[in-house]
Amino acid sequence: MPTPALLRPRDEDAVGAELRTVRSSLGVGLTFGGRVTGDTLHISELQGARTGGLRGLEVPAGFGLGGKVVAELWPRLITDYASARTITHQFDREVLSEGIRSVVAVPVIASGRPRAVLYAAVRGHAPLGARAVEVMTSAAKRLTTEFRIQDEVDRRLRLMGGAQEQPVHDAAAAEELRAAYGELRDIAASTTDPGLRSRLRGLCERLQGRAGEPPVALTDRETDVLAQIALGCSNVEAAERLGLKPETVKSYLRNAMQKLDARTRHQAVVNARRHGALP
Repeated sequence: MPTPALLRPRDEDAVGAELRTVRSSLGVGLTFGGRVTGDTLHISELQGARTGGLRGLEVPAGFGLGGKVVAELWPRLITDYASARTITHQFDREVLSEGIRSVVAVPVIASGRPRAVLYAAVRGHAPLGARAVEVMTSAAKRLTTEFRIQDEVDRRLRLMGGAQEQPVHDAAAAEELRAAYGELRDIAASTTDPGLRSRLRGLCERLQGRAGEPPVALTDRETDVLAQIALGCSNVEAAERLGLKPETVKSYLRNAMQKLDARTRHQAVVNARRHGALP
């Protein structure tokens, strides 16, 4: 089964959202950036631009400020762009046409490689400083987390695709599908992207069994907990994975057991699968 294209939000959209947050937080006139493919940065997202010169700009690794960040995987702050001697100046026309004086660029690194670059810039004489670097670095870290989550979603979907191609009586394939389901619910619970969370929930619903018995009205959190219990997790382990307190997990599990008319954790999982609440 191929990975559904609609499941994965565009990297550019995530970059754009962080740039809006950064611009508001720092009060700067311009933020911009884009994703990195191979060793080239593609600038596609701009907030506060006065011209279209930066949009669509392709910056190879090692060239300009962004290319230096891609090559070194380290943030860079330039207090006076026009006179900076630590970068090459192939893109002066596009940058200076925006009136940029001071600019900071930070890389977004996931799975050991650069995935995007974020910039913040001011047009006045007061240069950016340490706070700008800190705010931008925090934004890059948030994006790193989102990209890692999306990468794990892709990996799990590929695994599930292979599992679903196996016969339904293949116990190993069924177990892999159930493990992937539990991991997807775990990812959905941890992501801060509401759109991604909604898509993951929808995918989980598609993976649930379709038994003939009437469905049980479990809440999302009750299903999250059961999915972890089905993987053999204790209450403490399930709490750690879901970002909950053990007492909260115990409460969700107790409610689910009541709804499923189950006396034990194992029976709750079995009954949930019979009702189609778990794969």
